[in-house]
Amino acid sequence: MSDQPERSGSSPLPVQPSSTLWLALVLSLGAAVSLGITRFAYGLLLPPMRDDLGWSYTLAGAMNTFNAMGYLLGALSTPWLMQRMGPERLLVVGAALASVFMAASGFFVDAAPLLLQRLLAGLASAWVFVAGGLLAARMGALAPERSGLLLGLYYGGTGWGIVASAVSVPWVLEAMQRQPHAWAWAWWWLALLCVLATLALVWVVRALARTGSAAPPAPSAGPSAPTPLPPVRLRRFAPALVGYTLFGVGYIGYMTFVIALLRDQGVGSGAITLFYSLLGLAVVASSRIWAGLLDRHRDGQPLARLNALLGLATVIPALTAAWPMLLLSGLLFGGVFQSVVASTTAWVRHNLPAAQWATGISAFTIVFAIGQIVGPTVVGWIADGPGGLQRGLVFSAVALWVGAGFAWRQRALVDGGGRP
Repeated sequence: MSDQPERSGSSPLPVQPSSTLWLALVLSLGAAVSLGITRFAYGLLLPPMRDDLGWSYTLAGAMNTFNAMGYLLGALSTPWLMQRMGPERLLVVGAALASVFMAASGFFVDAAPLLLQRLLAGLASAWVFVAGGLLAARMGALAPERSGLLLGLYYGGTGWGIVASAVSVPWVLEAMQRQPHAWAWAWWWLALLCVLATLALVWVVRALARTGSAAPPAPSAGPSAPTPLPPVRLRRFAPALVGYTLFGVGYIGYMTFVIALLRDQGVGSGAITLFYSLLGLAVVASSRIWAGLLDRHRDGQPLARLNALLGLATVIPALTAAWPMLLLSGLLFGGVFQSVVASTTAWVRHNLPAAQWATGISAFTIVFAIGQIVGPTVVGWIADGPGGLQRGLVFSAVALWVGAGFAWRQRALVDGGGRP
């Protein structure tokens, strides 16, 4: 799947800046599959599925909780799998399996098999997301002057998945409204989008192998034997890990239930498509907006600032149903939330040696998944009580603000010269 140049005896091809940007853009389809479609498209399907199947908000939230549980299992198994398969092959295999599990959702109406499907889709999406993030970080190491942009382009790919879902899912639901369980056709359509993205990822993996961009940075030459690397001490970046856990708790409540809240507030399907499409486009644009912040700071300030802004975006729909404010909420949320993810990869790249990047990224991915396990079910449980979804989003916003406070306490592990 990934013919490494070293194995074939040929030298890596030189990479032009424009080619690097293009490869990062195609690689971003991994994020589109793993988050934009596999996870966030569910927010568009939650209202029709809930109406058709008679779900409570707690059960509706549990669907994304199971997805996050699968994501946690995937994150835990990713280091072991990458040692045996390599990130390139794991990226493609994960995307292919995510396509299968998305399609499976259209064949069930009972809660148990749907919960299992969401768990399996989360498992595969973690493999895709972590493997793709590692490849993006390696590309950034080859072009340090634009590493923040390359990471932002990869994580911003989530926005392409959101836009594709926002534009197409309502159309599929409308076209199939006379069919039993019209939402099933939307699952099958989303699976087809995942298949097309997987084919593009096969191409980019081969292109990265030809250029050598997929290989880890080579150690600098020296007369002495390499010094053994110290183990990664998680307590040294505990504030960032706690802040990122609370990000997982807070953001997922918004992405799971905001469409349902808009529908409850009387927002029409066309306006919802506009809202979600603008949110997705803001995710794509965020790669440019925050690239400088990620490049400048080696401490927890990017994570703290972005968490605080995300809390503001999350609380707006809980306080007002005014359409301009709702649009502002979607734009701000989309322009920030995926850059929170990018900020953790940037922190790992700034503070850990390249050989420990996979371990650092996996640690953040694991706590991210733990937060996402808690968030949807808690917000759904709150929404089933007095105050409804508005109160649930207030809980999400508070979690994000507390997470910002923890992240603010995170200090850099190395100085600007790379010294501990």
